[in-house]
Amino acid sequence: MTHWQDRKAIGDAHEQRVTQELRAHGWTVHGCGQGVYPPAIRRALARTESALRYFPDLIAARGDEVVTIDAKDRMPSTHSDRYAISAATLRAGLLFTGAHLPTPLYYVFGDLKVLTPSEVHDYAVHARPHRSGAWVLVATHRAHPFEEVFGASTALAA
Repeated sequence: MTHWQDRKAIGDAHEQRVTQELRAHGWTVHGCGQGVYPPAIRRALARTESALRYFPDLIAARGDEVVTIDAKDRMPSTHSDRYAISAATLRAGLLFTGAHLPTPLYYVFGDLKVLTPSEVHDYAVHARPHRSGAWVLVATHRAHPFEEVFGASTALAA
């Protein structure tokens, strides 16, 4: 497998896990973004700088509440006490958030902790930058527990 295929397989598995967790917390979930596009569109987007490349992976609703989720997991070799989010992803997330208020965008990481793009931006301003500038790094202790953001599991109540 290529590095991209490895990342894609890990990302797809994480999206499924986040989908299952959201459903267990009473949310209706549907895919959106590149994951639902045909291969020809994904290939074309990969060659652009368009913010559409970074559109959220999932949209979810519970009652009248609507949220979007960008599922972020990492390669097994990259575990540390920091999350790394590409600067391009963060810029697109901030644009998405501003354009789609009041619908929030949440990054859900592999440990099921949660941050918003504005939190990532704020916390990264006060942290040592990645040497390449292509990534922003945020300490994992800054993130919110999944239940704090998405509510208690309804599976426990059943």
